[in-house]
Amino acid sequence: MDAFYASVEQRDFPEYRGKPIVVGGKPEGRGGVVATASYEARKFGIRSAMPSKKALQLCPDAIFVYPRFAAYKEASQKIREIFERYTDLIEPLSLDEAFLDVTENKKGITSAIEIAKQIKNAIQEEVNLTASAGVSSSKFVAKIASDMNKPNGLTFISPEKIEEFMEKLPVEKFFGVGKVTADKMKGMGIHKGIDLKRMTEADLIHYFGKVGRFYYKIVRGIDNREVQPHRESKSSGAEDTFAEDLTTIEEMNAELDNIAEIVVKRLQKYDLKGRTITLKIKYHNFQQITRNHSFNYLLNDLETISRTAKELLAKTDLENKKVRLLGISLSNFNDAVVPTKKVKNKLQLELF
Repeated sequence: MDAFYASVEQRDFPEYRGKPIVVGGKPEGRGGVVATASYEARKFGIRSAMPSKKALQLCPDAIFVYPRFAAYKEASQKIREIFERYTDLIEPLSLDEAFLDVTENKKGITSAIEIAKQIKNAIQEEVNLTASAGVSSSKFVAKIASDMNKPNGLTFISPEKIEEFMEKLPVEKFFGVGKVTADKMKGMGIHKGIDLKRMTEADLIHYFGKVGRFYYKIVRGIDNREVQPHRESKSSGAEDTFAEDLTTIEEMNAELDNIAEIVVKRLQKYDLKGRTITLKIKYHNFQQITRNHSFNYLLNDLETISRTAKELLAKTDLENKKVRLLGISLSNFNDAVVPTKKVKNKLQLELF
């Protein structure tokens, strides 16, 4: 989706339309952070994960609003229902992003581009929001294409153009290549796909680990990953990023109780039990740590999960620390979700 959270706010509150909107913690709070920003705000250089105080410096006229996740989830569900008119092969990446395999679509439409147009139009007419779509024969290229002509864009990369497209692509545009990896590549003289293509597979693995094998294939247009609507569940959990950083153990424990309730509901919905409880903590400086504890029996009860998360929190060094995010997950399940069937000769549509 195009600036999803901010677009929902502008849709629901006409006074925000055409103005720079920042969704996230307010700048006068304790370490507020930007969740997303409208395109009007992005013109000033405001980006996700930026401290709200920095965003205010860049745009003193910006309007800061707290996230309304219930509204975003409601919009996401309506969009999902639109997808389901065309295919059941839907792989959500988040509330505002998903892969669709439309090779064998429900309407018998032979053009993936036409399906993308119809879905985009339906989202605009029924949800009053805009989406950008990328259409290609692989997930990786469809994902990149979806970001190329935002907002309200539609980009098609044909199979015969993929390798040429990848050669010209700056490495920082590669899906999955973060700033640190991009800087490392540039330090090695790798600025575009064509530079990456000159590296041997062995060298890429040497410098970047297992993901080097993926880089070697993808720059040559090789990506056979299926759209997976029912990916095997290795863990189930929930986390929350706070509008204001938490500074006391009492605040953190209260939030852990809330998060544990969400986790338990999800576990019980799918009748999942696990042995390992993991606590995730992100501090105000974006440093992130995890701590876990494993049991010799399966569990999914609220009391054990909440108590264990608090015990793991108490064992961390919280002195003079501000906490931006807390998360709880359960893993080492007794059962796994059945994987999806494979579909050959797929055309993949990456919406949002």
